[in-house]
Amino acid sequence: MADKCTIPVIDLHNLPNQLPELISACENWGCFRLINHHEILSTKLMLEMKKVVRSLLDLPVEIKRRSSDAIAGSGYMAPSAKNPLYETLALYDMARSGDVERFCQELDATHDQREIIMRYAEAVHELFMRIAKKLAEGLGVKRGDIGFENWPCEFRFNKYNFIPESVGSPGVQLHTDSAFLTILQDDESVGGLEVMDKTGKFITINPWPDTLLVNLGDMATVWSNGRFCNVKHRVQCKEAKIRVSIASFFLGPRGVVKPLSELVDDDHPLVYMPTTYEDYRKMRLSTNLKAGEALEHLYTSSFKK
Repeated sequence: MADKCTIPVIDLHNLPNQLPELISACENWGCFRLINHHEILSTKLMLEMKKVVRSLLDLPVEIKRRSSDAIAGSGYMAPSAKNPLYETLALYDMARSGDVERFCQELDATHDQREIIMRYAEAVHELFMRIAKKLAEGLGVKRGDIGFENWPCEFRFNKYNFIPESVGSPGVQLHTDSAFLTILQDDESVGGLEVMDKTGKFITINPWPDTLLVNLGDMATVWSNGRFCNVKHRVQCKEAKIRVSIASFFLGPRGVVKPLSELVDDDHPLVYMPTTYEDYRKMRLSTNLKAGEALEHLYTSSFKK
């Protein structure tokens, strides 16, 4: 059953007319369901990519461990004591063909698999550009020098090894994404994803094949001077099946990220101090504050309560 009545739905074909709904979704939910994106990311390519991802995640552990750790949290992550049902392969930066090529070489990917990964990365990057520019437009930012094109993007291929004994257990703990935007191609049939609304209630995100879920992360909250919310979410084991998803992360500027000047005035004082994505990500890891609490360390002295 689709989650049509839980989180906002944004039609990419109708995005110019749905701009107010897009901004509202980012302010009140921090996520939305994206439909009618097939001119950029087709159904065929989504199915092909999911097949490639499943085959890579089914590789022997000794091969998956070859995947290098370009930044903390990328490369191969095996099941851990904290997340025993979850493993992932991650690639940084999918917007750079050299990074994609190295990732494929490390995993002995075939020529056809490399082509599919490349085409998928290009399509997702185009979606990021389309959405990010609309977000800027919706906030009234008219300058064209934000530089979205140069922001790095990360791939993460997720596998949840759900077994009968794990039903009711967490697959991944509650967290926010540290990045600016996430585009998720979820499992077509196995559910488990839940997002938290502003009242603290968990909302079940049921599988909805041939659509994408877009999440806003911590960098979007900083960039928007607190106007956009970073959605808290988790994965719960609902049934004893293998669950596979593809997450693409639009990380943020390679340099400093700070609230847009257009969003700071006497009525909207500066909330966050400048940072870099890398510094913020390291701070999240060192403090183990992974559900948005780390943003409080960036509060300006005038905003602190």
